[in-house]
Amino acid sequence: MAGGEVQLVDLVKRFGDFTAVDGINLRVPPGEFFSLLGPSGCGKTTTLRMIAGFERPTEGQILLDGVDMAGTPPHKRNVNTVFQNYALFPHLTVEKNVAFGLKYQHLSKAEQARRVGRALELVRLTGFEKRRPNQLSGGQQQRVALARALILNPAVLLLDEPLGALDAKLRKALQIELKTIQEEVGITFIYVTHDQEEALTMSDRIAVMSNGRVEQVGPPKEVYEEPATAYVADFLGVSNLMNATAEGPAPGGCRVRHGDFELVAGQGEEDARGPVKLCIRPERVELEPGDATGPNRIPGMVERVVYVGSVLHVLVNLAPGDKIQVWIQNEGQGATWAQGSPVKVHFPVASLRVLPEGEISEEGFAAAAAAR
Repeated sequence: MAGGEVQLVDLVKRFGDFTAVDGINLRVPPGEFFSLLGPSGCGKTTTLRMIAGFERPTEGQILLDGVDMAGTPPHKRNVNTVFQNYALFPHLTVEKNVAFGLKYQHLSKAEQARRVGRALELVRLTGFEKRRPNQLSGGQQQRVALARALILNPAVLLLDEPLGALDAKLRKALQIELKTIQEEVGITFIYVTHDQEEALTMSDRIAVMSNGRVEQVGPPKEVYEEPATAYVADFLGVSNLMNATAEGPAPGGCRVRHGDFELVAGQGEEDARGPVKLCIRPERVELEPGDATGPNRIPGMVERVVYVGSVLHVLVNLAPGDKIQVWIQNEGQGATWAQGSPVKVHFPVASLRVLPEGEISEEGFAAAAAAR
Protein backbone atom coordinates (compact mmCIF):
# COMPACT_ATOMS: atom_id res chain seq x y z
CA MET A 1 0.00 0.00 0.00
CA ALA A 2 1.31 3.43 -0.95
CA GLY A 3 2.24 5.88 1.78
CA GLY A 4 2.98 5.19 5.39
CA GLU A 5 5.93 7.49 6.05
CA VAL A 6 6.09 8.69 9.66
CA GLN A 7 8.23 11.59 10.85
CA LEU A 8 8.56 12.79 14.43
CA VAL A 9 9.97 16.30 14.69
CA ASP A 10 11.19 17.64 18.06
CA LEU A 11 8.46 15.59 19.75
CA VAL A 12 7.94 16.32 23.45
CA LYS A 13 5.39 15.04 25.95
CA ARG A 14 5.19 16.29 29.52
CA PHE A 15 2.93 15.12 32.32
CA GLY A 16 3.12 17.98 34.80
CA ASP A 17 6.77 18.35 35.77
CA PHE A 18 7.71 14.95 34.31
CA THR A 19 9.04 14.80 30.74
CA ALA A 20 8.13 11.41 29.28
CA VAL A 21 9.35 12.14 25.74
CA ASP A 22 12.16 14.64 25.39
CA GLY A 23 12.68 16.01 21.87
CA ILE A 24 12.55 12.91 19.64
CA ASN A 25 13.40 13.19 15.95
CA LEU A 26 12.76 10.08 13.85
CA ARG A 27 11.86 9.18 10.28
CA VAL A 28 10.24 5.85 9.41
CA PRO A 29 10.00 5.32 5.64
CA PRO A 30 7.02 3.54 4.04
CA GLY A 31 6.98 -0.24 4.40
CA GLU A 32 9.58 -0.44 7.17
CA PHE A 33 9.34 -2.63 10.27
CA PHE A 34 10.58 -0.16 12.88
CA SER A 35 10.94 -0.95 16.58
CA LEU A 36 11.07 1.31 19.62
CA LEU A 37 13.13 -0.62 22.16
CA GLY A 38 13.76 0.23 25.78
CA PRO A 39 12.95 -0.53 29.41
CA SER A 40 9.72 0.43 31.17
CA GLY A 41 9.44 4.18 31.60
CA CYS A 42 11.75 5.10 28.71
CA GLY A 43 8.96 6.82 26.71
CA LYS A 44 8.42 4.26 23.95
CA THR A 45 4.73 3.57 24.65
CA THR A 46 4.00 7.28 25.14
CA THR A 47 5.59 7.91 21.74
CA LEU A 48 3.42 5.22 20.16
CA ARG A 49 0.29 6.63 21.79
CA MET A 50 1.07 10.07 20.37
CA ILE A 51 1.42 8.60 16.86
CA ALA A 52 -1.93 6.84 17.37
CA GLY A 53 -3.57 10.02 18.66
CA PHE A 54 -4.36 8.75 22.16
CA GLU A 55 -2.00 11.36 23.63
CA ARG A 56 -1.45 14.89 22.34
CA PRO A 57 2.14 16.12 22.18
CA THR A 58 3.23 19.02 24.34
CA GLU A 59 5.53 20.19 21.56
CA GLY A 60 6.60 19.04 18.12
CA GLN A 61 5.11 17.48 15.02
CA ILE A 62 3.84 14.06 13.99
CA LEU A 63 3.91 13.87 10.19
CA LEU A 64 2.09 11.09 8.34
CA ASP A 65 3.02 11.23 4.67
CA GLY A 66 4.04 14.85 5.18
CA VAL A 67 0.85 15.99 6.94
CA ASP A 68 1.04 17.07 10.58
CA MET A 69 -1.37 14.90 12.56
CA ALA A 70 -0.50 16.20 16.04
CA GLY A 71 -3.96 17.77 16.47
CA THR A 72 -5.95 15.14 14.54
CA PRO A 73 -8.16 12.74 16.55
CA PRO A 74 -7.33 9.01 16.41
CA HIS A 75 -10.28 7.97 14.21
CA LYS A 76 -9.21 10.42 11.51
CA ARG A 77 -5.66 9.11 11.23
CA ASN A 78 -4.87 6.35 8.74
CA VAL A 79 -3.24 4.26 11.46
CA ASN A 80 -4.42 1.33 13.55
CA THR A 81 -3.18 -0.17 16.80
CA VAL A 82 -2.76 -3.70 18.17
CA PHE A 83 -2.56 -3.76 21.96
CA GLN A 84 -1.00 -6.27 24.33
CA ASN A 85 -4.38 -7.35 25.72
CA TYR A 86 -5.88 -7.72 22.19
CA ALA A 87 -9.22 -6.10 23.29
CA LEU A 88 -11.39 -8.69 21.49
CA PHE A 89 -15.16 -8.73 22.03
CA PRO A 90 -15.84 -11.99 23.93
CA HIS A 91 -19.46 -12.26 22.72
CA LEU A 92 -18.57 -11.99 19.03
CA THR A 93 -17.18 -14.68 16.75
CA VAL A 94 -13.77 -14.39 15.15
CA GLU A 95 -15.45 -13.34 11.90
CA LYS A 96 -17.45 -10.57 13.57
CA ASN A 97 -14.48 -9.38 15.65
CA VAL A 98 -12.41 -8.98 12.50
CA ALA A 99 -15.24 -7.29 10.61
CA PHE A 100 -16.12 -4.88 13.42
CA GLY A 101 -14.32 -1.87 11.96
CA LEU A 102 -15.93 -2.33 8.55
CA LYS A 103 -19.46 -1.53 9.70
CA TYR A 104 -18.79 2.19 9.24
CA GLN A 105 -17.54 1.73 5.68
CA HIS A 106 -20.89 0.85 4.06
CA LEU A 107 -19.57 -2.20 2.23
CA SER A 108 -21.73 -4.87 0.65
CA LYS A 109 -21.98 -8.19 2.49
CA ALA A 110 -20.02 -9.86 -0.29
CA GLU A 111 -17.17 -7.33 -0.11
CA GLN A 112 -17.13 -7.52 3.68
CA ALA A 113 -16.93 -11.31 3.55
CA ARG A 114 -14.11 -11.10 1.01
CA ARG A 115 -12.13 -8.67 3.17
CA VAL A 116 -12.63 -10.80 6.30
CA GLY A 117 -11.58 -13.93 4.43
CA ARG A 118 -8.45 -12.26 3.12
CA ALA A 119 -7.50 -10.91 6.57
CA LEU A 120 -7.92 -14.33 8.20
CA GLU A 121 -5.94 -15.94 5.40
CA LEU A 122 -3.10 -13.51 6.05
CA VAL A 123 -2.91 -14.51 9.72
CA ARG A 124 -3.51 -18.21 8.97
CA LEU A 125 -6.87 -18.48 10.71
CA THR A 126 -9.05 -19.64 7.82
CA GLY A 127 -11.62 -22.05 9.26
CA PHE A 128 -11.80 -20.31 12.64
CA GLU A 129 -14.52 -17.85 11.59
CA LYS A 130 -17.26 -19.15 13.91
CA ARG A 131 -15.19 -19.57 17.06
CA ARG A 132 -15.29 -17.13 19.95
CA PRO A 133 -12.20 -15.68 21.66
CA ASN A 134 -12.47 -18.05 24.65
CA GLN A 135 -12.16 -20.97 22.23
CA LEU A 136 -8.80 -19.74 20.95
CA SER A 137 -5.25 -19.96 22.26
CA GLY A 138 -3.34 -16.84 23.19
CA GLY A 139 -1.45 -16.93 19.91
CA GLN A 140 -4.68 -17.28 17.92
CA GLN A 141 -6.25 -14.35 19.79
CA GLN A 142 -3.22 -12.26 18.93
CA ARG A 143 -3.71 -13.11 15.25
CA VAL A 144 -7.39 -12.15 15.39
CA ALA A 145 -6.42 -8.75 16.80
CA LEU A 146 -3.87 -8.37 14.02
CA ALA A 147 -6.44 -9.30 11.35
CA ARG A 148 -8.92 -6.80 12.79
CA ALA A 149 -6.31 -4.06 12.47
CA LEU A 150 -5.14 -5.05 8.98
CA ILE A 151 -8.63 -5.30 7.48
CA LEU A 152 -8.94 -1.50 7.55
CA ASN A 153 -5.88 -1.14 5.28
CA PRO A 154 -4.06 1.39 7.49
CA ALA A 155 -1.01 3.18 6.14
CA VAL A 156 0.71 2.48 9.48
CA LEU A 157 0.15 -0.32 11.98
CA LEU A 158 1.19 0.37 15.58
CA LEU A 159 1.92 -2.59 17.84
CA ASP A 160 2.24 -2.12 21.61
CA GLU A 161 4.06 -5.21 22.94
CA PRO A 162 1.49 -7.54 21.31
CA LEU A 163 3.46 -10.71 22.14
CA GLY A 164 4.12 -9.81 25.77
CA ALA A 165 1.40 -12.05 27.24
CA LEU A 166 2.50 -15.19 25.38
CA ASP A 167 4.84 -17.93 26.55
CA ALA A 168 8.44 -17.86 25.33
CA LYS A 169 8.16 -20.65 22.74
CA LEU A 170 5.02 -19.23 21.13
CA ARG A 171 6.50 -15.74 21.19
CA LYS A 172 9.52 -16.92 19.19
CA ALA A 173 7.29 -18.59 16.59
CA LEU A 174 5.07 -15.54 16.20
CA GLN A 175 8.05 -13.22 15.80
CA ILE A 176 8.85 -14.89 12.49
CA GLU A 177 5.20 -14.97 11.44
CA LEU A 178 4.67 -11.30 12.25
CA LYS A 179 7.64 -10.25 10.12
CA THR A 180 6.40 -12.48 7.29
CA ILE A 181 2.94 -10.87 7.44
CA GLN A 182 4.46 -7.38 7.45
CA GLU A 183 6.50 -8.16 4.35
CA GLU A 184 3.42 -9.61 2.62
CA VAL A 185 1.11 -6.64 3.30
CA GLY A 186 3.92 -4.13 2.76
CA ILE A 187 2.72 -1.49 5.22
CA THR A 188 4.69 0.37 7.87
CA PHE A 189 4.87 -1.39 11.24
CA ILE A 190 5.97 0.55 14.33
CA TYR A 191 6.54 -1.93 17.13
CA VAL A 192 7.08 -1.18 20.83
CA THR A 193 8.95 -3.74 22.92
CA HIS A 194 11.34 -4.15 25.82
CA ASP A 195 12.39 -7.56 24.46
CA GLN A 196 15.72 -7.29 22.64
CA GLU A 197 15.32 -10.60 20.82
CA GLU A 198 11.99 -9.48 19.36
CA ALA A 199 13.53 -6.24 18.11
CA LEU A 200 16.58 -7.96 16.64
CA THR A 201 14.53 -10.73 15.00
CA MET A 202 11.85 -8.67 13.30
CA SER A 203 13.04 -5.12 12.75
CA ASP A 204 14.49 -3.43 9.70
CA ARG A 205 15.68 -0.71 12.09
CA ILE A 206 15.63 -0.18 15.86
CA ALA A 207 15.54 2.97 17.99
CA VAL A 208 16.98 2.30 21.46
CA MET A 209 15.37 4.66 23.98
CA SER A 210 16.31 5.84 27.46
CA ASN A 211 14.73 8.50 29.66
CA GLY A 212 12.52 9.84 26.88
CA ARG A 213 15.33 10.16 24.35
CA VAL A 214 16.66 8.11 21.47
CA GLU A 215 20.16 6.81 22.19
CA GLN A 216 20.79 5.20 18.80
CA VAL A 217 18.93 4.30 15.60
CA GLY A 218 20.05 1.73 13.05
CA PRO A 219 19.64 -1.77 11.61
CA PRO A 220 19.78 -4.57 14.20
CA LYS A 221 23.28 -5.70 13.24
CA GLU A 222 24.65 -2.16 13.38
CA VAL A 223 23.13 -1.35 16.76
CA TYR A 224 24.31 -4.66 18.22
CA GLU A 225 27.80 -4.68 16.69
CA GLU A 226 28.46 -0.92 16.87
CA PRO A 227 26.76 0.51 19.98
CA ALA A 228 27.16 4.28 20.16
CA THR A 229 27.00 4.52 23.95
CA ALA A 230 27.64 2.37 27.00
CA TYR A 231 23.90 2.35 27.67
CA VAL A 232 23.12 0.81 24.26
CA ALA A 233 25.93 -1.71 24.63
CA ASP A 234 24.64 -2.80 28.02
CA PHE A 235 20.94 -2.78 27.18
CA LEU A 236 21.01 -4.54 23.80
CA GLY A 237 22.28 -8.02 24.51
CA VAL A 238 25.04 -8.60 27.05
CA SER A 239 28.29 -6.64 27.05
CA ASN A 240 31.42 -6.63 29.13
CA LEU A 241 32.04 -2.99 30.07
CA MET A 242 35.31 -1.99 31.68
CA ASN A 243 36.73 1.36 32.79
CA ALA A 244 39.97 2.26 31.03
CA THR A 245 42.19 5.16 30.04
CA ALA A 246 42.65 5.94 26.34
CA GLU A 247 46.08 7.06 25.19
CA GLY A 248 45.30 7.98 21.58
CA PRO A 249 45.76 6.31 18.18
CA ALA A 250 47.86 3.18 17.77
CA PRO A 251 48.44 0.85 14.80
CA GLY A 252 45.10 -0.89 14.31
CA GLY A 253 43.03 1.30 16.61
CA CYS A 254 43.24 3.13 19.93
CA ARG A 255 45.77 2.36 22.65
CA VAL A 256 44.11 1.97 26.04
CA ARG A 257 45.32 1.06 29.51
CA HIS A 258 43.26 -1.16 31.77
CA GLY A 259 44.92 -1.35 35.15
CA ASP A 260 48.53 -2.32 34.49
CA PHE A 261 47.74 -3.80 31.08
CA GLU A 262 47.95 -2.18 27.66
CA LEU A 263 45.41 -3.09 24.99
CA VAL A 264 44.54 -1.94 21.48
CA ALA A 265 40.86 -1.47 20.62
CA GLY A 266 40.07 -1.60 16.92
CA GLN A 267 36.51 -0.24 17.14
CA GLY A 268 34.94 2.96 18.36
CA GLU A 269 36.73 6.23 19.09
CA GLU A 270 40.29 5.71 17.86
CA ASP A 271 41.36 9.26 18.78
CA ALA A 272 40.04 9.11 22.35
CA ARG A 273 42.15 10.23 25.27
CA GLY A 274 41.40 10.04 28.95
CA PRO A 275 38.72 7.99 30.76
CA VAL A 276 36.67 5.71 28.48
CA LYS A 277 34.62 2.54 28.56
CA LEU A 278 35.87 -0.63 26.90
CA CYS A 279 33.15 -2.83 25.45
CA ILE A 280 33.26 -6.38 24.13
CA ARG A 281 30.53 -8.98 23.67
CA PRO A 282 30.92 -12.24 25.67
CA GLU A 283 30.91 -14.38 22.51
CA ARG A 284 33.95 -12.45 21.16
CA VAL A 285 36.18 -12.98 24.19
CA GLU A 286 38.65 -15.88 23.96
CA LEU A 287 39.93 -17.97 26.88
CA GLU A 288 43.44 -19.42 26.75
CA PRO A 289 45.63 -21.38 29.17
CA GLY A 290 47.21 -19.34 31.94
CA ASP A 291 50.69 -19.54 30.39
CA ALA A 292 49.58 -18.15 27.00
CA THR A 293 51.43 -15.08 25.73
CA GLY A 294 50.76 -12.33 23.25
CA PRO A 295 49.22 -8.84 23.00
CA ASN A 296 45.73 -7.88 24.17
CA ARG A 297 45.73 -10.49 26.90
CA ILE A 298 44.98 -10.09 30.60
CA PRO A 299 45.40 -12.84 33.24
CA GLY A 300 42.37 -13.98 35.16
CA MET A 301 40.79 -16.82 37.11
CA VAL A 302 37.63 -18.77 36.38
CA GLU A 303 35.01 -18.08 39.04
CA ARG A 304 32.18 -20.20 37.68
CA VAL A 305 31.07 -22.19 34.63
CA VAL A 306 27.33 -22.18 33.93
CA TYR A 307 25.85 -24.74 31.56
CA VAL A 308 22.97 -23.24 29.54
CA GLY A 309 22.63 -25.83 26.79
CA SER A 310 24.09 -24.66 23.50
CA VAL A 311 26.52 -22.28 25.24
CA LEU A 312 28.75 -22.36 28.29
CA HIS A 313 28.81 -19.13 30.29
CA VAL A 314 32.19 -18.71 31.96
CA LEU A 315 32.57 -15.98 34.61
CA VAL A 316 36.15 -14.78 34.92
CA ASN A 317 37.76 -12.46 37.46
CA LEU A 318 40.40 -10.34 35.70
CA ALA A 319 43.63 -9.26 37.38
CA PRO A 320 42.57 -5.56 37.44
CA GLY A 321 39.46 -6.54 39.42
CA ASP A 322 36.73 -6.72 36.78
CA LYS A 323 34.36 -9.65 36.43
CA ILE A 324 33.53 -10.53 32.82
CA GLN A 325 31.45 -13.10 30.97
CA VAL A 326 32.79 -15.38 28.25
CA TRP A 327 30.41 -17.42 26.11
CA ILE A 328 31.82 -20.62 24.60
CA GLN A 329 29.94 -22.72 22.06
CA ASN A 330 29.03 -26.12 23.50
CA GLU A 331 30.60 -28.68 21.16
CA GLY A 332 29.72 -31.65 23.37
CA GLN A 333 33.20 -32.19 24.78
CA GLY A 334 32.43 -31.11 28.33
CA ALA A 335 33.67 -28.07 30.21
CA THR A 336 37.27 -27.18 29.34
CA TRP A 337 37.63 -24.62 32.11
CA ALA A 338 37.20 -25.61 35.74
CA GLN A 339 36.38 -23.31 38.62
CA GLY A 340 39.58 -21.76 39.98
CA SER A 341 41.57 -22.31 36.77
CA PRO A 342 44.11 -19.59 35.90
CA VAL A 343 43.53 -18.31 32.37
CA LYS A 344 44.62 -15.68 29.92
CA VAL A 345 41.74 -13.65 28.52
CA HIS A 346 42.29 -12.58 24.92
CA PHE A 347 40.45 -9.46 23.72
CA PRO A 348 40.70 -9.52 19.89
CA VAL A 349 41.56 -6.06 18.56
CA ALA A 350 38.73 -6.15 16.00
CA SER A 351 36.13 -6.91 18.70
CA LEU A 352 37.19 -4.43 21.39
CA ARG A 353 35.37 -1.07 21.26
CA VAL A 354 36.15 2.29 22.86
CA LEU A 355 33.04 4.17 24.04
CA PRO A 356 32.62 7.56 25.72
CA GLU A 357 32.97 7.28 29.48
CA GLY A 358 29.31 8.31 30.04
CA GLU A 359 28.36 6.41 33.15
CA ILE A 360 25.29 4.21 33.20
CA SER A 361 23.17 5.04 36.22
CA GLU A 362 22.13 2.36 38.70
CA GLU A 363 18.60 2.80 37.30
CA GLY A 364 19.94 2.18 33.79
CA PHE A 365 21.72 -1.02 34.84
CA ALA A 366 18.61 -2.19 36.70
CA ALA A 367 16.36 -1.46 33.72
CA ALA A 368 18.67 -3.27 31.32
CA ALA A 369 18.93 -6.27 33.64
CA ALA A 370 15.15 -6.41 34.13
CA ALA A 371 14.53 -6.23 30.40
CA ARG A 372 16.93 -9.12 29.82
